[in-house]
Amino acid sequence: MSENEATPRVSVIMNCLNGEKHLRSAMDSVMAQTFQDFEIIFWDNCSTDASPDIAKSYPDKVRYFRGEKKVRLGAGRNLAIARARGEFIAFLDCDDLWRPTKLARQMELFDKNPRLGLVTTDTEVFSGDKVMRRVFEGAKPARGMVFAELVKRQWISMSSAVVRRQALQDLVPGGGWNGGWFDEDLNVSEEADVFYRIAHDWELDYVDEPLTRWRVHGQNTTLRRFGEFARETRIILAKHRRMYPGYDVEHADLCELLQTRADFEEAVSLWQKGEGAAARKILAPYGMKNRKIAAFRLLSYLPGSLFDVAAGIYYRLPRLFS
Repeated sequence: MSENEATPRVSVIMNCLNGEKHLRSAMDSVMAQTFQDFEIIFWDNCSTDASPDIAKSYPDKVRYFRGEKKVRLGAGRNLAIARARGEFIAFLDCDDLWRPTKLARQMELFDKNPRLGLVTTDTEVFSGDKVMRRVFEGAKPARGMVFAELVKRQWISMSSAVVRRQALQDLVPGGGWNGGWFDEDLNVSEEADVFYRIAHDWELDYVDEPLTRWRVHGQNTTLRRFGEFARETRIILAKHRRMYPGYDVEHADLCELLQTRADFEEAVSLWQKGEGAAARKILAPYGMKNRKIAAFRLLSYLPGSLFDVAAGIYYRLPRLFS
């Protein structure tokens, strides 16, 4: 696609590092969209496999870029967004999939409401041929100005999100972190951080169909990164307090929730390392009022080697202690 062609309405951001195994399926799912007014911004994070050749085999829609050095995913997303030309920005990770009507259904909602900053869809979490769960299963998201609701329950999978460019642009002036949309100091929470900040100032909506498919691979490594989540939850809380005057008063419940979340994540990380006593010390101020924390305190007396079993159960029963 030459630079002087008509500007596409949607720019699809695909960041890739050695994603050849599932990349063609992911790209085919974009090409099969009933909504065709899009470009793909393909940012190659120094892949050493066949990913570049696969991406370049779709010349009509793909603008291919390769970084000079490997960067964190948040930085890579910023670099890709900077090259996007569309009025709307969509994201697709290179091992996920879209149903054919995904973009069309989301754009219908944007066309009806100029106040929308982000539209998502329900998402199937799958592994191989098995659907493990749906993100909206059991509890529908909120619509409209839903900042508090989203902080309490983050329901947006990255590959489901389409964002109005203006909503992203509005994030930068007051941010002050690395000059980008995604906070490059974050490593596991950069997506949620962006979604929270958009939701603070823009309305959100969703398509209540599983039009996005999120592939998980074997053991979910995210469940082994509680220490990182704890650190970044504290960073996000400090950021909200800095950005939004009166946050502690207006959102006292969110301050308490994020502090509790960070303490819980840190305690889980300590138990994972075999430091059950230290984990219980962090959670002692909470007593037995919080069911999730009370259940974890009992688990923490068991060897940390049982973490994988406990984490697997927790992952499959996401609403048990909500």
